[in-house]
Amino acid sequence: MKKQIFLFVAMFTLATTISAQSFSNGGTFWKPKPGNYEVKQAFEVESLVPMFFTGGYHFAVGYRYDKFRFRASVINGGTYNADAQAMGDVDEGYKRYYTTSPGFFLGYNVWKNLEVYGYYERHTFEVEQMATGEKQDLPSNDFGIGISYQFFFGRTFYIQPGIHSYFRAEQCITYENGGKYTIPTFELSPVVRIGARLWRKY
Repeated sequence: MKKQIFLFVAMFTLATTISAQSFSNGGTFWKPKPGNYEVKQAFEVESLVPMFFTGGYHFAVGYRYDKFRFRASVINGGTYNADAQAMGDVDEGYKRYYTTSPGFFLGYNVWKNLEVYGYYERHTFEVEQMATGEKQDLPSNDFGIGISYQFFFGRTFYIQPGIHSYFRAEQCITYENGGKYTIPTFELSPVVRIGARLWRKY
């Protein structure tokens, strides 16, 4: 866990150093001019920070061109239980963990920093039957749409809360004692990302 926290701190230290060299004059800290949403090109890094506190990690890089943004990410949830946070039908008596999985996102700013996006994530879940401790892997091709808003602090750092919807094929796992886990074919999940805009061009 210490290693993951160190990597997270290092990422944002680098972001601060780079952004300090490219801070644009005009406006105020909270309302810079031109506005952050008026950027023509930008390079960003971000993370789902809670993953670091459950022994996992999450990193994403993004490139923005005008109102479009492409992101690529990798996640490992450690001991984070995805079923505990999902808003949907889940099987009781099981825990679902993210193992290392990639994702790809394409978004569009519909208004200022309000972004709507579609995505594909190739998840490999580890599902634990709580009564026995037996664990099995469950690969899943997850497609979805999301909506979120970038709240900037100055020119560089931002927090981006949002909501994700996941669509996937029905799959189930059968355990040695006959228990069966079925992954939800649809679920909603809240997300909060913290990020930094390392480079920008207006």
